[in-house]
Amino acid sequence: MSVSGTADSGTRLRTADDDIARRFSESAAVRDSPVMPTADFHDWFAACRRRNDYRVTRVPFAQLDGWSFEPDTQNLVHRSGRFYSVQGIEVNTDRREVHTWTQPIIVQPEIGILGILVREFDGVLHCLMQAKMEPGNVNTLQLSPTIQATYSNYTRVHGGNSIPYLKHFLSPRRGRVLVDALQSEQGSWFLRKRNRNMVIETTEDIPLHEDFCWLSIGQLHELMRIDNLVNMDARTVLSCIPFATPTDRLSTPDSDSFGAALANSLSSSSRALHDRPGLLSWFTEFKARHVLTQRLIPLGKLRNWIRTAEGIHHEQGKYFTVLGVDVEATNREVSHWAQPLLAPRSQGILAFITKNIDGVLHVLVQARTGAGTYDVVEMAPTVHCAPDNLGEGSGDPRPHFLDYVLTARPDQIRYDVIHSEEGGRFYHAQNRYLVIEADDDFPIDVPDDFIWVTARQIIDLNQHGNYFNVEARSLLAALHTHALW
Repeated sequence: MSVSGTADSGTRLRTADDDIARRFSESAAVRDSPVMPTADFHDWFAACRRRNDYRVTRVPFAQLDGWSFEPDTQNLVHRSGRFYSVQGIEVNTDRREVHTWTQPIIVQPEIGILGILVREFDGVLHCLMQAKMEPGNVNTLQLSPTIQATYSNYTRVHGGNSIPYLKHFLSPRRGRVLVDALQSEQGSWFLRKRNRNMVIETTEDIPLHEDFCWLSIGQLHELMRIDNLVNMDARTVLSCIPFATPTDRLSTPDSDSFGAALANSLSSSSRALHDRPGLLSWFTEFKARHVLTQRLIPLGKLRNWIRTAEGIHHEQGKYFTVLGVDVEATNREVSHWAQPLLAPRSQGILAFITKNIDGVLHVLVQARTGAGTYDVVEMAPTVHCAPDNLGEGSGDPRPHFLDYVLTARPDQIRYDVIHSEEGGRFYHAQNRYLVIEADDDFPIDVPDDFIWVTARQIIDLNQHGNYFNVEARSLLAALHTHALW
């Protein structure tokens, strides 16, 4: 068996995981870098936008080149039979207020790669990031991982150009694997979709393409405070990084009790309200006790959904619409293409409520089921909803803790940023991501489908797939922006 995991070809012994975590944390402590000063980054990013030409136009389904509705099922498919399709699904579960429903869903069984290449500059790990256009981005260009590609894309089914730096992520690869986990995508809109989240270290001098730049992890954490800049794929890879315990946690200023509690929460030696076996048992209990059945049905047979020449929408005007776009981009592997996208009808709220419990910050997560969830439930943000989909006739009661989040005082809000979801499949999908610091009187006792976890417990479990959904992983990356490494 060949395993890639060391940068030193002279020995079979691997470096301790603690050393990898320490190096990641040292990079997170560097909030600016001479390799690409943050002030220069914004000029570079603007130049990338000016240098390339982009055009995204909504078009009727009949003008989606390469796409068509199958005669028998009316499923929306690509002529190659690859990439992805839009099909119908019937969902039955005891984990939602509405137990049975049908909806369109994106079916993409291929496992893609979301990968960040890292290299040391002056002893500090830097991440190779790209300014990438996606047709669904609300602002066209966002900061993306080194590699963000489906299997169909990197095997060049489209007949276009190859993907820069791909060789570092395909086996046999040159370099050292620091992170490698299969992680889920949006369970509300994808059927059991997973991507490989990777961080690969290289020691080579590699050419720097003009739409790529090197940034420290600390710089990325700072950029995550800007609306619609760091894309979803970058956020999920960043969330998988196994940071070390902050070395200066005891010297955190007393004036920032949140920072001190977070530092303790990140420590591997701090106590937690629930130990690891108890946490895993709670999670396994939900998977074993509850039901989720997913049955693909013809798109043309969906109840309560209406198809027109321009889109597929719910009869109440809620949830989302499936629409078509025609795209031109001068710096993509193919310069002109068309595709369907899923467009949410409103902005969602995704929030972690946190609480200082005996000096250790805990995060309240819930066990949540989506139409396309891979294995019954995943751990999700405390609040995970689109408020505009609620109300009379929806069948959904108001989610637990939503009102607490919406009425939080400014001094309780530790993170509040609008982030985009995956622009390669979703059109102008934006969610408000929040981290809320609860008051002392917020109850420790919570409903059975919620549980308090520490940041260290999340980090450790997140090295493996299908524990936390993609929205929770984005919030974990957001939580890291507050850590004092």
